Amino acid sequence: MADRMKLGRIDTSKPVCVGIGWNYLGVSVSKGVSPKQIAIVDYLCLATEPYLCVNECSSCGARYFDRRNACANCGLHEFSQVRIANSAILKAFSIVHNAAPGIQVPFVSAIVETQDGTSVRANIVDLDDPMKVELGMRLGLTTYVCGIDNEGTECVAFGYTPVT
Repeated sequence: MADRMKLGRIDTSKPVCVGIGWNYLGVSVSKGVSPKQIAIVDYLCLATEPYLCVNECSSCGARYFDRRNACANCGLHEFSQVRIANSAILKAFSIVHNAAPGIQVPFVSAIVETQDGTSVRANIVDLDDPMKVELGMRLGLTTYVCGIDNEGTECVAFGYTPVT
């Protein structure tokens, strides 16, 4: 599992932001090659230090990763884009032992709470032993290449990794 998640650490020397009002901006340089990279989700921004963005209700502060026409909490229509903290703690998890063909198991599916209080659903990656995961452990956002298309474009995903 750890080998799969360590596959293809990305060079984030140039920002590549997708969605939430941004256009796909570019190419990142890695070992003399210029592969294009695209985030697997719109709220992942591939910058020098990758981060996640949310749409925050301008009225009540509720946060959403997906686009909303109205806030589910207060019903108002105005949102601002907010960068969330990269550090987090593990709030809930499940060790997955059965998955679709081609997915290595076991892996840890989790809900983490970032330092600014945002809940994020993600996998915990770079674990030597998934059975040693503990509630409350400190984590940090990380990115990894999860696939490459026929034209060499890398799909970049995110997860959280233990911080010592």
